[in-house]
Amino acid sequence: MTDLLARAREWLAEDPDPDTRKELAGLVERAEAGDTDGAAELADRFAGRLEFGTAGLRGALGAGPNRMNRAVVIRAAAGLADYVLEHGGRSVVVGYDARYKSDQFARDTCAVMVGAGLTAMLLPRPLPTPVLAFAIRHLGVDAGVMVTASHNPPQDNGYKVYLGDGSQIVPPADFEISAAIDAVRALADVPLADGGWRTLGDADALDAYIARAAAVAMPGTPRDVQAVYTPLHGVGGEVIRQVTTAAGFPEPRAVAEQAEPDPAFPTVAFPNPEEPGAIDLAVELARGTGADLVLANDPDADRCAVAVPTPDGWRMLRGDEVGALLATHLVVREPGLSGTFACSIVSSSLLSKIAARHGLDYAETLTGFKWIGRLEGLRFGYEEALGYCVDPGAVRDKDGIPAAVLILELAATLRRDGRTLVDALDDIAREYGLHATDQLSVRVDDLGQIGGLMQRLRSAPPSNLGGRAVEQLEDLSEGAGGLPPTDGLRYRLAGDGRVIVRPSGTEPKLKCYLEVVVPVLGDDVAAARTTAADQLAAIKADIAAAAGL
Repeated sequence: MTDLLARAREWLAEDPDPDTRKELAGLVERAEAGDTDGAAELADRFAGRLEFGTAGLRGALGAGPNRMNRAVVIRAAAGLADYVLEHGGRSVVVGYDARYKSDQFARDTCAVMVGAGLTAMLLPRPLPTPVLAFAIRHLGVDAGVMVTASHNPPQDNGYKVYLGDGSQIVPPADFEISAAIDAVRALADVPLADGGWRTLGDADALDAYIARAAAVAMPGTPRDVQAVYTPLHGVGGEVIRQVTTAAGFPEPRAVAEQAEPDPAFPTVAFPNPEEPGAIDLAVELARGTGADLVLANDPDADRCAVAVPTPDGWRMLRGDEVGALLATHLVVREPGLSGTFACSIVSSSLLSKIAARHGLDYAETLTGFKWIGRLEGLRFGYEEALGYCVDPGAVRDKDGIPAAVLILELAATLRRDGRTLVDALDDIAREYGLHATDQLSVRVDDLGQIGGLMQRLRSAPPSNLGGRAVEQLEDLSEGAGGLPPTDGLRYRLAGDGRVIVRPSGTEPKLKCYLEVVVPVLGDDVAAARTTAADQLAAIKADIAAAAGL
């Protein structure tokens, strides 16, 4: 306790933020008074440094090295500045969303960059992550920083780093930047400029991004479609309105309760469109207004969710379904399309079959757009977690805004012919077989639990899942199919089925990704869907039992 209190006082002495100084001082006082809860909380704040990895930083806001705060951000920015300079870089662009402290963290980053002798540019206001990713290449800078925690809970924030190619960092850059951060011994050693960075105007990058995203819809294609849209209290609303208007679509009807940025995310338990209930208000508005579909971005607008009316009511499409719709729309819209279609290992195998049918190259990567976005020759990439890259020449990352434009174009084209997105999905199932996916996701309070669950599956692997024999078990930590090692297990099942189990890279969750392929007999897609749902439910129950969940 003596050592912990000494470290806390040392941190307190150099913390530049009055809010976190007050918070930390209170914890120190409680610990000194013998408050066991206060001491435990203080110990957690100093249990280690918030880890800098391939997603940069992400964590809960608060005082101490194991939280997101100004002191941690300044150290991270100093490490990044050293890395950029060491690699001959001269300039950085910084963006931020509307979360708590995002604007301050962005200004601190600019102050560090200018203090280190770099040119720093700041986006004009809270904007989507893809605008920052676009600005890196558009402005020709050497690195970019986006202050965002994407779809994490309100108490979180994060720090996402890109290099000059517009792609997220991957090894060894993350290790080198982390080592540079570790080398920062005291904040007093970090020179902070009092201004000197350039705050960009819309004409510097945003206007070009809007024009490029709007141009994803081809001239002459239908535009008559009505959508309801929600940014889930994030920063996508203004940009999606400008992009859809520029593309010639009717302006989507906004969900008023969620239209403006709000870091508290008051109408949702988690600001993630994948979470149950997140898009309920949008569906309610769509049902009441007769809309053709619902579109939702997550708070930093790099993901896109789609919901559609069915005879049984509205339902949100899975990321794999949207990925298949976008891929088939591209190959139909552009005969002779070339390039590579790609998705992550946890996404459906259907994309590989679409690519093969149309003579396109196909690539499978580890999870995350840090891998997909840097593939040479990429034409379209997606991951099942609602992330789509439809214009890699503009943004080498997932981007929920042009993805929404492409979905609108497809929906309008189908509407002209008296058809819907559900009809298009049925067509895909008839052509390739019904590829049905599901997910089992377990949130934990203690990250150590995840290691225990993975160890149980490694030491006692199931031989049968949902009535399908496990024909092959691949331990992804040893590398598989030419991919870099990663913590995960892949079960290949009889009949073209598959299960992948892995820890989440951004949340305290264990995730299990399930897929079955069911042939469509006699044009009866509904029967195939029922069969697939039963098989997925059985596999889900068996993998949960095998993991001890």
